[in-house]
Amino acid sequence: MKLGNETLVSQFLLEGLTDTEELRHLLFAIFLLVYIVAVVGNLGIVSLIIMDSRLHTPMYFFLANLSLLDTAYISNTVPQVLVHLLAPVRTMPYHACLTQIFFLHFLAPWECFLLTAMAYDRYVATCQPLHYLVLMGPRTRTGLASISGLLALANALTHTILAARLKFCGPRLITHFFCDLPPLMKLSCSSTWANELALFFFSFLVALAPCALVVISYIHVVAAILRIRSAEGRRKAFSTCAAHIMVVCVFYVASVLCYILPSSAYSGSRDRVLSVLSVVLTPMLSPIIYSLWNKEVKRALLKALGKESAP
Repeated sequence: MKLGNETLVSQFLLEGLTDTEELRHLLFAIFLLVYIVAVVGNLGIVSLIIMDSRLHTPMYFFLANLSLLDTAYISNTVPQVLVHLLAPVRTMPYHACLTQIFFLHFLAPWECFLLTAMAYDRYVATCQPLHYLVLMGPRTRTGLASISGLLALANALTHTILAARLKFCGPRLITHFFCDLPPLMKLSCSSTWANELALFFFSFLVALAPCALVVISYIHVVAAILRIRSAEGRRKAFSTCAAHIMVVCVFYVASVLCYILPSSAYSGSRDRVLSVLSVVLTPMLSPIIYSLWNKEVKRALLKALGKESAP
């Protein structure tokens, strides 16, 4: 459908992950398994936190929110990827593409800000333990989670509104396995400078600034831990932070590399690899990491399985 010299695009084609028939079925099985593990693992973490009163602390309030976000985050892309792996033609309606972009740029930044709040929680717990429950009371942690959501919403609305203003004059093949801004901007026949500027600005606001705050928090945490005289005390203190640090590293590295570069430097194969890491594997790895590295979560799991008696 055309209006003047402009083409009104009603749907896009997605390049997908592969066109090889055997690989498509193998990838379908792998992605389905990863999706099931991620959803069951994250909802399992939330259930354990709700059921076990020992986990009713600020740290696990943030972890429960993070697990819910991970469930929503992976559900925004993987079900569509699974359908496209079995479909002969991989199409995405225009409005569905914008909707996917909105939730992608809403859920991922919210997770970034929550990870920063969790770093602050570890800073308070380690550096000011006597005031921990006061400083991280219900109003504080609810406020941090709410502000994180509002900042993420501002990010998502900005990118979605700017994407909706783009004009498309012909090519409609998105060189990716889901709708995202860099490959979508490559198809636009109108100026993308506002989108480029917004991506660059929000990359600092959403990724680099929170990452800097996480680093600053953990510099203070490490300094406080090193002042602990007991080796057992230092080991215990480090163990409470190890899982969070691992999740932060995986999430931030992939997210920053995906969005900090301008669309002119966009590489389809590079971005697909990073997107699988960020959008698919990170939500699956989070509950596994926290289950393996966090003694309280492991104790709650054993109790739920009936292998540990209640205190």
